[in-house]
Amino acid sequence: MTDAQKSAFLWVDHEGNPVSCVEKVQILRENDAELRQALQDAFDDGVLMGVAPQAMMQTFQAMLSDLKSPLQGEAQEKES
Repeated sequence: MTDAQKSAFLWVDHEGNPVSCVEKVQILRENDAELRQALQDAFDDGVLMGVAPQAMMQTFQAMLSDLKSPLQGEAQEKES
């Protein structure tokens, strides 16, 4: 993803509406940049240490699949 694509990325809320708060969007962009750099660094380290690139990708995908929403419990409480 190019810098132009990253800056054009549309963050949406729970209802699918664009996040318009400038401060929130700035934090999201900063988090995005930090995560991309950390992932690239970890990927480079793994590949340089002999791990297959596809294995690194699978590890990252598994990590993403394991993420839990901090709102999961809240949604369950509302359904009760």
